[in-house]
Amino acid sequence: MLLEAEGINKSFAGVHALRDVSFELRAGEVHALIGENGAGKSTLIKILTGAVTPDSGVVKVGGQTIVHNSPAIARSLGIAVIYQQPALFPDLTVAENIALALEPGGLWRKVNWKGRSAQARELLARAGSSIDPERTVATLSMPEQQIVEIAKAIGAHARIVIMDEPTASLTDREVDSLFQVIGSLRSEGAGIIYISHRLEEISAIANRVTVLRDGQNIGTRHMAEVDRAELIRLMVGRELSAVFPKREVPVGDVVLELRGVGGVSLTVRSGEVVGLSGLVGSGRTELAETIFGLRPADGGEILLRGRPVHIHSPADAIALGIGYVPEDRRQHGVVLEMPIASNASLANLPAVSRRGLIDNERERELARTYVGQLRIKTHSLYAEAGSLSGGNQQKVALARWLAIRPAVMILDEPTQGVDVGSKSEIHRLIVDLAAQGMAILMISSELPEILGMSDRIAVMHNGAITGILSREEATQQKILSLALGHQPTGQMEHFG
Repeated sequence: MLLEAEGINKSFAGVHALRDVSFELRAGEVHALIGENGAGKSTLIKILTGAVTPDSGVVKVGGQTIVHNSPAIARSLGIAVIYQQPALFPDLTVAENIALALEPGGLWRKVNWKGRSAQARELLARAGSSIDPERTVATLSMPEQQIVEIAKAIGAHARIVIMDEPTASLTDREVDSLFQVIGSLRSEGAGIIYISHRLEEISAIANRVTVLRDGQNIGTRHMAEVDRAELIRLMVGRELSAVFPKREVPVGDVVLELRGVGGVSLTVRSGEVVGLSGLVGSGRTELAETIFGLRPADGGEILLRGRPVHIHSPADAIALGIGYVPEDRRQHGVVLEMPIASNASLANLPAVSRRGLIDNERERELARTYVGQLRIKTHSLYAEAGSLSGGNQQKVALARWLAIRPAVMILDEPTQGVDVGSKSEIHRLIVDLAAQGMAILMISSELPEILGMSDRIAVMHNGAITGILSREEATQQKILSLALGHQPTGQMEHFG
Protein backbone atom coordinates (compact mmCIF):
# COMPACT_ATOMS: atom_id res chain seq x y z
CA MET A 1 0.00 0.00 0.00
CA LEU A 2 1.46 3.37 -1.02
CA LEU A 3 -0.68 5.62 1.15
CA GLU A 4 -3.25 5.17 3.92
CA ALA A 5 -5.37 7.72 5.73
CA GLU A 6 -7.19 6.30 8.74
CA GLY A 7 -9.98 7.96 10.75
CA ILE A 8 -9.24 11.54 9.64
CA ASN A 9 -11.26 14.26 11.40
CA LYS A 10 -11.02 17.99 10.80
CA SER A 11 -13.17 20.95 11.82
CA PHE A 12 -12.92 24.64 10.98
CA ALA A 13 -14.62 27.07 13.36
CA GLY A 14 -16.85 24.29 14.63
CA VAL A 15 -17.85 23.11 11.16
CA HIS A 16 -16.92 19.49 10.41
CA ALA A 17 -14.97 19.35 7.14
CA LEU A 18 -14.05 15.66 7.55
CA ARG A 19 -15.64 13.02 9.79
CA ASP A 20 -13.75 9.77 10.36
CA VAL A 21 -12.57 9.58 6.74
CA SER A 22 -10.36 6.70 5.61
CA PHE A 23 -8.72 6.42 2.20
CA GLU A 24 -6.02 4.28 0.60
CA LEU A 25 -3.91 4.27 -2.55
CA ARG A 26 -2.21 1.25 -4.07
CA ALA A 27 0.86 1.18 -6.30
CA GLY A 28 0.00 1.28 -10.00
CA GLU A 29 -3.61 2.37 -9.62
CA VAL A 30 -5.68 5.43 -10.40
CA HIS A 31 -7.97 6.05 -7.43
CA ALA A 32 -10.63 8.67 -8.20
CA LEU A 33 -11.81 10.98 -5.42
CA ILE A 34 -15.17 12.58 -6.17
CA GLY A 35 -17.89 14.54 -4.44
CA GLU A 36 -19.78 17.80 -4.66
CA ASN A 37 -18.06 21.09 -3.89
CA GLY A 38 -17.74 21.28 -0.12
CA ALA A 39 -17.70 17.49 0.29
CA GLY A 40 -14.23 17.55 1.87
CA LYS A 41 -11.97 16.62 -1.05
CA SER A 42 -9.73 19.69 -0.79
CA THR A 43 -9.37 19.34 2.99
CA LEU A 44 -8.34 15.68 2.66
CA ILE A 45 -5.76 16.52 -0.02
CA LYS A 46 -4.33 19.33 2.13
CA ILE A 47 -3.96 16.91 5.03
CA LEU A 48 -2.23 14.30 2.84
CA THR A 49 0.22 16.95 1.57
CA GLY A 50 0.93 18.45 4.98
CA ALA A 51 -0.69 21.82 4.33
CA VAL A 52 -3.33 21.19 7.03
CA THR A 53 -3.02 19.26 10.30
CA PRO A 54 -5.91 16.89 11.12
CA ASP A 55 -7.63 17.09 14.50
CA SER A 56 -7.26 13.31 14.75
CA GLY A 57 -6.40 10.36 12.56
CA VAL A 58 -3.28 8.89 10.99
CA VAL A 59 -1.59 9.23 7.59
CA LYS A 60 0.83 6.50 6.50
CA VAL A 61 3.16 6.35 3.51
CA GLY A 62 4.64 2.98 2.66
CA GLY A 63 3.28 1.63 5.93
CA GLN A 64 5.13 4.24 8.03
CA THR A 65 3.12 6.75 10.07
CA ILE A 66 3.89 10.42 9.37
CA VAL A 67 4.13 11.99 12.81
CA HIS A 68 4.52 15.68 11.92
CA ASN A 69 3.57 16.19 8.30
CA SER A 70 4.41 19.31 6.30
CA PRO A 71 4.62 20.19 2.58
CA ALA A 72 8.40 19.67 2.66
CA ILE A 73 8.07 16.27 4.37
CA ALA A 74 5.31 15.22 1.96
CA ARG A 75 7.51 16.10 -1.03
CA SER A 76 10.43 14.18 0.47
CA LEU A 77 8.15 11.14 0.78
CA GLY A 78 7.31 11.29 -2.92
CA ILE A 79 3.95 13.09 -2.82
CA ALA A 80 3.35 15.57 -5.66
CA VAL A 81 0.25 17.66 -6.36
CA ILE A 82 -0.83 19.01 -9.73
CA TYR A 83 -3.48 21.66 -9.15
CA GLN A 84 -6.03 23.00 -11.62
CA GLN A 85 -4.26 26.37 -11.29
CA PRO A 86 -0.50 25.56 -11.54
CA ALA A 87 1.78 27.22 -8.99
CA LEU A 88 4.64 28.34 -11.23
CA PHE A 89 6.79 31.48 -11.32
CA PRO A 90 5.55 33.36 -14.42
CA ASP A 91 8.71 35.38 -15.05
CA LEU A 92 11.07 32.38 -14.93
CA THR A 93 11.68 29.92 -17.75
CA VAL A 94 10.23 26.43 -17.84
CA ALA A 95 13.70 24.99 -17.15
CA GLU A 96 14.17 27.29 -14.14
CA ASN A 97 10.78 26.36 -12.69
CA ILE A 98 11.56 22.67 -13.00
CA ALA A 99 15.04 23.18 -11.53
CA LEU A 100 13.66 25.03 -8.50
CA ALA A 101 11.60 21.97 -7.64
CA LEU A 102 14.34 19.41 -8.24
CA GLU A 103 17.78 20.87 -7.58
CA PRO A 104 19.27 20.89 -4.06
CA GLY A 105 19.48 24.20 -2.24
CA GLY A 106 22.61 26.08 -1.33
CA LEU A 107 23.66 29.66 -1.89
CA TRP A 108 27.14 29.06 -3.31
CA ARG A 109 26.84 26.62 -6.12
CA LYS A 110 27.52 26.67 -9.83
CA VAL A 111 24.53 26.36 -12.12
CA ASN A 112 24.85 23.98 -15.06
CA TRP A 113 22.60 25.89 -17.43
CA LYS A 114 23.02 23.49 -20.33
CA GLY A 115 22.37 20.46 -18.11
CA ARG A 116 19.35 22.19 -16.55
CA SER A 117 17.82 22.81 -19.98
CA ALA A 118 18.57 19.25 -21.15
CA GLN A 119 16.96 17.77 -18.03
CA ALA A 120 13.85 19.91 -18.51
CA ARG A 121 13.59 18.87 -22.17
CA GLU A 122 13.85 15.18 -21.22
CA LEU A 123 11.21 15.45 -18.48
CA LEU A 124 8.86 17.37 -20.76
CA ALA A 125 9.26 14.67 -23.42
CA ARG A 126 8.36 12.02 -20.85
CA ALA A 127 5.27 14.11 -20.10
CA GLY A 128 4.39 13.96 -23.80
CA SER A 129 5.34 17.54 -24.67
CA SER A 130 7.87 19.39 -26.83
CA ILE A 131 7.62 22.72 -24.97
CA ASP A 132 10.81 24.80 -25.33
CA PRO A 133 12.48 24.80 -21.86
CA GLU A 134 13.68 28.37 -22.44
CA ARG A 135 10.17 29.80 -22.75
CA THR A 136 8.99 31.89 -19.83
CA VAL A 137 5.99 30.45 -18.00
CA ALA A 138 4.00 33.64 -18.63
CA THR A 139 3.89 32.72 -22.34
CA LEU A 140 2.43 29.26 -21.70
CA SER A 141 -1.22 28.31 -21.93
CA MET A 142 -2.90 26.74 -18.91
CA PRO A 143 -2.61 23.22 -20.38
CA GLU A 144 1.10 23.79 -21.04
CA GLN A 145 1.61 24.93 -17.45
CA GLN A 146 -0.04 21.72 -16.25
CA ILE A 147 2.40 19.73 -18.39
CA VAL A 148 5.28 21.54 -16.67
CA GLU A 149 3.84 20.52 -13.28
CA ILE A 150 3.62 16.92 -14.48
CA ALA A 151 7.25 17.09 -15.65
CA LYS A 152 8.23 18.32 -12.17
CA ALA A 153 6.43 15.35 -10.60
CA ILE A 154 8.21 12.93 -12.95
CA GLY A 155 11.57 14.50 -12.18
CA ALA A 156 10.95 14.25 -8.46
CA HIS A 157 10.31 10.50 -8.87
CA ALA A 158 6.94 11.02 -7.19
CA ARG A 159 5.31 7.79 -6.07
CA ILE A 160 2.02 9.45 -5.12
CA VAL A 161 0.68 11.96 -7.66
CA ILE A 162 -2.47 13.93 -6.84
CA MET A 163 -4.23 15.49 -9.85
CA ASP A 164 -6.88 18.09 -9.03
CA GLU A 165 -9.22 18.71 -11.99
CA PRO A 166 -6.31 18.25 -14.44
CA THR A 167 -8.44 18.31 -17.61
CA ALA A 168 -10.59 21.38 -16.84
CA SER A 169 -8.91 23.49 -19.54
CA LEU A 170 -7.59 20.76 -21.88
CA THR A 171 -8.68 19.90 -25.41
CA ASP A 172 -9.65 16.31 -26.25
CA ARG A 173 -6.21 15.71 -27.78
CA GLU A 174 -4.48 17.07 -24.68
CA VAL A 175 -6.69 14.87 -22.46
CA ASP A 176 -5.58 11.84 -24.48
CA SER A 177 -1.93 12.85 -23.99
CA LEU A 178 -2.50 13.29 -20.25
CA PHE A 179 -4.03 9.83 -20.00
CA GLN A 180 -0.97 8.38 -21.75
CA VAL A 181 1.28 10.09 -19.19
CA ILE A 182 -0.87 8.69 -16.37
CA GLY A 183 -0.50 5.24 -17.92
CA SER A 184 3.28 5.65 -17.95
CA LEU A 185 3.31 6.72 -14.29
CA ARG A 186 1.20 3.72 -13.34
CA SER A 187 3.49 1.34 -15.22
CA GLU A 188 6.39 2.70 -13.18
CA GLY A 189 4.54 1.86 -9.95
CA ALA A 190 3.20 5.29 -9.06
CA GLY A 191 -0.29 5.72 -7.61
CA ILE A 192 -2.57 8.49 -8.88
CA ILE A 193 -5.28 10.23 -6.85
CA TYR A 194 -7.52 11.70 -9.54
CA ILE A 195 -10.06 14.41 -8.65
CA SER A 196 -12.57 15.39 -11.33
CA HIS A 197 -16.19 16.40 -11.79
CA ARG A 198 -16.18 14.73 -15.22
CA LEU A 199 -17.69 11.35 -14.48
CA GLU A 200 -17.05 10.05 -17.98
CA GLU A 201 -13.31 10.53 -17.38
CA ILE A 202 -13.54 8.72 -14.06
CA SER A 203 -15.11 5.74 -15.80
CA ALA A 204 -12.43 5.75 -18.48
CA ILE A 205 -9.31 6.00 -16.35
CA ALA A 206 -9.90 5.01 -12.71
CA ASN A 207 -9.49 1.57 -11.13
CA ARG A 208 -11.36 2.51 -7.97
CA VAL A 209 -13.44 5.46 -6.83
CA THR A 210 -14.10 6.92 -3.39
CA VAL A 211 -17.09 9.22 -2.87
CA LEU A 212 -17.11 11.94 -0.20
CA ARG A 213 -20.34 13.62 0.88
CA ASP A 214 -20.67 16.19 3.66
CA GLY A 215 -17.19 15.33 4.94
CA GLN A 216 -17.82 11.59 5.15
CA ASN A 217 -16.60 8.63 3.13
CA ILE A 218 -19.77 7.27 1.54
CA GLY A 219 -17.97 4.33 0.00
CA THR A 220 -15.15 3.02 -2.15
CA ARG A 221 -16.04 0.99 -5.26
CA HIS A 222 -14.25 -0.73 -8.12
CA MET A 223 -15.14 1.15 -11.29
CA ALA A 224 -16.45 -2.04 -12.90
CA GLU A 225 -19.11 -2.19 -10.16
CA VAL A 226 -20.69 1.25 -10.66
CA ASP A 227 -22.22 3.30 -13.43
CA ARG A 228 -22.74 7.05 -13.78
CA ALA A 229 -26.22 6.96 -12.22
CA GLU A 230 -24.91 5.15 -9.13
CA LEU A 231 -22.01 7.60 -8.74
CA ILE A 232 -24.42 10.54 -8.90
CA ARG A 233 -26.68 8.90 -6.29
CA LEU A 234 -23.71 8.38 -3.97
CA MET A 235 -22.51 11.97 -4.43
CA VAL A 236 -25.77 13.79 -3.83
CA GLY A 237 -27.55 11.32 -1.55
CA ARG A 238 -30.61 11.01 -3.74
CA GLU A 239 -31.63 9.89 -7.19
CA LEU A 240 -30.76 12.72 -9.55
CA SER A 241 -33.18 11.90 -12.34
CA ALA A 242 -32.90 15.35 -13.89
CA VAL A 243 -29.32 16.55 -14.23
CA PHE A 244 -30.79 18.36 -17.24
CA PRO A 245 -34.20 19.52 -15.96
CA LYS A 246 -35.38 20.81 -19.32
CA ARG A 247 -39.06 21.62 -19.63
CA GLU A 248 -41.12 23.09 -22.43
CA VAL A 249 -41.65 26.85 -22.19
CA PRO A 250 -43.40 29.17 -24.65
CA VAL A 251 -41.07 30.38 -27.40
CA GLY A 252 -41.81 33.89 -28.62
CA ASP A 253 -40.48 36.31 -31.23
CA VAL A 254 -36.89 36.63 -32.37
CA VAL A 255 -34.91 38.70 -29.85
CA LEU A 256 -31.35 38.37 -31.17
CA GLU A 257 -30.56 38.03 -34.85
CA LEU A 258 -27.15 37.84 -36.49
CA ARG A 259 -27.03 38.58 -40.21
CA GLY A 260 -23.67 37.67 -41.64
CA VAL A 261 -21.72 38.70 -38.51
CA GLY A 262 -18.30 37.53 -39.65
CA GLY A 263 -20.37 35.47 -42.07
CA VAL A 264 -22.50 33.82 -39.38
CA SER A 265 -26.30 34.09 -39.44
CA LEU A 266 -28.28 32.93 -36.41
CA THR A 267 -31.46 33.75 -34.48
CA VAL A 268 -32.41 33.30 -30.82
CA ARG A 269 -36.03 33.70 -29.73
CA SER A 270 -37.64 34.72 -26.48
CA GLY A 271 -37.85 31.67 -24.19
CA GLU A 272 -35.42 29.70 -26.32
CA VAL A 273 -32.10 28.11 -25.40
CA VAL A 274 -29.88 27.87 -28.46
CA GLY A 275 -26.87 25.65 -27.82
CA LEU A 276 -23.63 26.58 -29.60
CA SER A 277 -21.49 23.47 -30.01
CA GLY A 278 -18.15 22.73 -31.63
CA LEU A 279 -14.60 21.71 -30.84
CA VAL A 280 -12.16 24.01 -29.00
CA GLY A 281 -10.99 26.66 -31.47
CA SER A 282 -14.11 26.47 -33.62
CA GLY A 283 -14.93 30.16 -33.07
CA ARG A 284 -17.74 29.87 -30.51
CA THR A 285 -16.21 32.17 -27.87
CA GLU A 286 -15.07 34.64 -30.53
CA LEU A 287 -18.65 34.91 -31.78
CA ALA A 288 -19.93 35.50 -28.23
CA GLU A 289 -17.28 38.18 -27.63
CA THR A 290 -18.30 39.93 -30.85
CA ILE A 291 -21.96 40.02 -29.79
CA PHE A 292 -20.92 41.46 -26.41
CA GLY A 293 -18.63 44.11 -27.94
CA LEU A 294 -15.33 42.62 -26.74
CA ARG A 295 -14.03 42.27 -30.30
CA PRO A 296 -15.01 44.15 -33.47
CA ALA A 297 -17.46 42.52 -35.86
CA ASP A 298 -16.01 41.48 -39.20
CA GLY A 299 -18.94 42.75 -41.22
CA GLY A 300 -22.59 41.85 -40.95
CA GLU A 301 -25.41 43.16 -38.81
CA ILE A 302 -26.74 42.52 -35.29
CA LEU A 303 -30.44 43.07 -34.64
CA LEU A 304 -32.35 43.17 -31.35
CA ARG A 305 -36.11 42.65 -31.67
CA GLY A 306 -35.80 43.43 -35.38
CA ARG A 307 -33.89 46.69 -34.93
CA PRO A 308 -30.26 47.02 -36.10
CA VAL A 309 -27.89 47.92 -33.26
CA HIS A 310 -24.25 48.95 -33.11
CA ILE A 311 -22.20 47.31 -30.35
CA HIS A 312 -18.69 48.71 -30.01
CA SER A 313 -18.07 47.86 -26.34
CA PRO A 314 -19.49 45.86 -23.43
CA ALA A 315 -21.07 49.09 -22.17
CA ASP A 316 -23.09 49.25 -25.41
CA ALA A 317 -24.14 45.60 -24.99
CA ILE A 318 -25.19 46.10 -21.36
CA ALA A 319 -27.21 49.19 -22.26
CA LEU A 320 -29.02 47.12 -24.89
CA GLY A 321 -29.83 44.36 -22.39
CA ILE A 322 -27.20 41.76 -23.28
CA GLY A 323 -25.49 39.80 -20.48
CA TYR A 324 -22.40 37.62 -20.85
CA VAL A 325 -21.06 35.03 -18.40
CA PRO A 326 -17.58 34.16 -19.74
CA GLU A 327 -15.84 30.79 -19.67
CA ASP A 328 -13.11 31.72 -17.17
CA ARG A 329 -15.21 32.79 -14.18
CA ARG A 330 -12.18 33.22 -11.89
CA GLN A 331 -10.49 35.69 -14.23
CA HIS A 332 -13.41 37.41 -15.95
CA GLY A 333 -16.67 36.21 -14.36
CA VAL A 334 -16.29 37.44 -10.79
CA VAL A 335 -13.87 39.65 -8.87
CA LEU A 336 -12.57 37.14 -6.35
CA GLU A 337 -11.37 39.72 -3.80
CA MET A 338 -14.69 41.60 -3.75
CA PRO A 339 -17.72 40.69 -1.60
CA ILE A 340 -20.68 38.88 -3.11
CA ALA A 341 -22.84 42.00 -2.73
CA SER A 342 -20.40 44.15 -4.71
CA ASN A 343 -20.03 41.51 -7.43
CA ALA A 344 -23.79 41.25 -7.86
CA SER A 345 -24.20 44.98 -8.47
CA LEU A 346 -21.17 45.60 -10.73
CA ALA A 347 -23.10 45.53 -14.02
CA ASN A 348 -25.88 47.78 -12.71
CA LEU A 349 -24.28 50.38 -10.44
CA PRO A 350 -26.95 53.05 -11.14
CA ALA A 351 -29.53 50.80 -9.46
CA VAL A 352 -27.56 50.79 -6.19
CA SER A 353 -26.19 54.35 -6.31
CA ARG A 354 -27.44 57.70 -5.10
CA ARG A 355 -25.74 60.89 -6.25
CA GLY A 356 -22.74 58.95 -7.47
CA LEU A 357 -22.21 57.00 -4.24
CA ILE A 358 -23.02 53.36 -3.51
CA ASP A 359 -26.12 53.01 -1.34
CA ASN A 360 -25.19 50.08 0.90
CA GLU A 361 -28.80 49.26 1.74
CA ARG A 362 -29.80 49.08 -1.93
CA GLU A 363 -26.74 46.94 -2.68
CA ARG A 364 -27.64 44.63 0.20
CA GLU A 365 -31.22 44.25 -1.01
CA LEU A 366 -30.12 43.50 -4.55
CA ALA A 367 -27.61 40.90 -3.36
CA ARG A 368 -30.09 39.37 -0.90
CA THR A 369 -32.62 38.92 -3.72
CA TYR A 370 -30.23 36.98 -5.96
CA VAL A 371 -28.54 35.01 -3.18
CA GLY A 372 -32.00 33.69 -2.34
CA GLN A 373 -33.22 33.24 -5.90
CA LEU A 374 -30.05 31.47 -7.05
CA ARG A 375 -29.56 29.56 -3.78
CA ILE A 376 -26.01 30.82 -3.34
CA LYS A 377 -24.50 29.07 -0.34
CA THR A 378 -22.73 31.64 1.82
CA HIS A 379 -22.60 32.71 5.46
CA SER A 380 -22.64 36.40 4.54
CA LEU A 381 -23.46 38.76 1.68
CA TYR A 382 -20.04 40.28 2.32
CA ALA A 383 -18.02 37.08 2.04
CA GLU A 384 -15.39 37.34 -0.70
CA ALA A 385 -16.44 35.66 -3.94
CA GLY A 386 -13.12 33.79 -3.94
CA SER A 387 -14.13 31.96 -0.76
CA LEU A 388 -17.09 30.28 -2.51
CA SER A 389 -17.17 26.94 -4.30
CA GLY A 390 -16.99 26.89 -8.09
CA GLY A 391 -20.71 26.38 -8.51
CA ASN A 392 -21.54 29.27 -6.19
CA GLN A 393 -19.03 31.54 -7.95
CA GLN A 394 -20.84 30.78 -11.19
CA LYS A 395 -24.15 31.74 -9.57
CA VAL A 396 -22.63 35.06 -8.44
CA ALA A 397 -21.54 35.67 -12.05
CA LEU A 398 -25.13 35.00 -13.12
CA ALA A 399 -26.48 37.33 -10.43
CA ARG A 400 -24.42 40.21 -11.82
CA TRP A 401 -26.18 39.98 -15.18
CA LEU A 402 -29.63 39.19 -13.86
CA ALA A 403 -29.43 42.52 -12.06
CA ILE A 404 -29.62 44.35 -15.42
CA ARG A 405 -32.72 42.28 -16.39
CA PRO A 406 -31.25 41.31 -19.77
CA ALA A 407 -33.22 40.35 -22.85
CA VAL A 408 -30.34 38.17 -24.06
CA MET A 409 -28.01 36.06 -21.94
CA ILE A 410 -24.85 34.52 -23.38
CA LEU A 411 -23.49 31.66 -21.25
CA ASP A 412 -20.01 30.35 -22.14
CA GLU A 413 -19.41 26.92 -20.52
CA PRO A 414 -21.87 27.70 -17.68
CA THR A 415 -21.16 24.52 -15.67
CA GLN A 416 -17.47 23.93 -16.36
CA GLY A 417 -15.69 22.58 -13.30
CA VAL A 418 -18.73 22.43 -11.01
CA ASP A 419 -20.11 19.34 -9.30
CA VAL A 420 -23.19 17.40 -10.38
CA GLY A 421 -25.50 18.95 -7.78
CA SER A 422 -24.50 22.53 -8.67
CA LYS A 423 -24.71 21.66 -12.37
CA SER A 424 -28.32 20.58 -11.92
CA GLU A 425 -29.14 23.81 -10.07
CA ILE A 426 -27.56 25.97 -12.79
CA HIS A 427 -29.49 24.04 -15.43
CA ARG A 428 -32.69 24.67 -13.48
CA LEU A 429 -31.86 28.40 -13.42
CA ILE A 430 -31.33 28.41 -17.19
CA VAL A 431 -34.76 26.88 -17.72
CA ASP A 432 -36.31 29.38 -15.29
CA LEU A 433 -34.72 32.31 -17.16
CA ALA A 434 -36.04 30.98 -20.46
CA ALA A 435 -39.50 30.64 -18.90
CA GLN A 436 -39.31 34.35 -18.00
CA GLY A 437 -38.86 35.13 -21.71
CA MET A 438 -35.09 35.53 -21.86
CA ALA A 439 -33.29 34.56 -25.07
CA ILE A 440 -30.31 32.36 -24.17
CA LEU A 441 -27.25 31.48 -26.24
CA MET A 442 -25.40 28.68 -24.41
CA ILE A 443 -21.89 27.57 -25.40
CA SER A 444 -20.84 24.17 -24.11
CA SER A 445 -18.22 21.52 -24.89
CA GLU A 446 -20.25 18.86 -23.08
CA LEU A 447 -22.50 17.06 -25.54
CA PRO A 448 -24.91 15.76 -22.85
CA GLU A 449 -25.41 19.38 -21.70
CA ILE A 450 -25.97 20.64 -25.25
CA LEU A 451 -28.43 17.82 -26.00
CA GLY A 452 -30.17 18.04 -22.62
CA MET A 453 -30.67 21.81 -22.42
CA SER A 454 -31.02 23.17 -25.97
CA ASP A 455 -34.15 23.84 -28.03
CA ARG A 456 -31.95 24.17 -31.12
CA ILE A 457 -28.25 23.44 -31.61
CA ALA A 458 -25.92 25.41 -33.89
CA VAL A 459 -22.64 23.62 -34.57
CA MET A 460 -19.42 25.45 -35.49
CA HIS A 461 -16.24 24.29 -37.20
CA ASN A 462 -13.28 26.46 -38.16
CA GLY A 463 -15.18 29.71 -37.62
CA ALA A 464 -18.26 28.55 -39.50
CA ILE A 465 -21.73 27.22 -38.66
CA THR A 466 -21.89 23.83 -40.34
CA GLY A 467 -25.45 23.08 -39.36
CA ILE A 468 -28.38 23.86 -37.08
CA LEU A 469 -30.29 20.95 -35.53
CA SER A 470 -33.64 20.87 -33.78
CA ARG A 471 -33.86 19.25 -30.34
CA GLU A 472 -35.74 16.30 -31.84
CA GLU A 473 -33.24 15.50 -34.60
CA ALA A 474 -30.02 16.17 -32.66
CA THR A 475 -27.79 13.25 -31.66
CA GLN A 476 -24.20 13.06 -30.43
CA GLN A 477 -23.18 11.51 -33.75
CA LYS A 478 -24.75 14.31 -35.82
CA ILE A 479 -23.21 17.04 -33.66
CA LEU A 480 -19.74 15.46 -33.78
CA SER A 481 -19.97 15.02 -37.54
CA LEU A 482 -20.84 18.71 -38.00
CA ALA A 483 -18.18 19.76 -35.46
CA LEU A 484 -15.57 17.93 -37.56
CA GLY A 485 -16.66 19.89 -40.63
CA HIS A 486 -18.69 17.14 -42.29
CA GLN A 487 -21.54 19.15 -43.71
CA PRO A 488 -24.43 17.09 -45.08
CA THR A 489 -26.13 19.84 -47.07
CA GLY A 490 -26.09 23.54 -47.66
CA GLN A 491 -23.39 26.17 -47.54
CA MET A 492 -21.22 26.87 -44.48
CA GLU A 493 -21.58 30.29 -42.90
CA HIS A 494 -18.18 31.59 -41.90
CA PHE A 495 -17.05 33.38 -38.76
CA GLY A 496 -13.50 34.63 -39.01
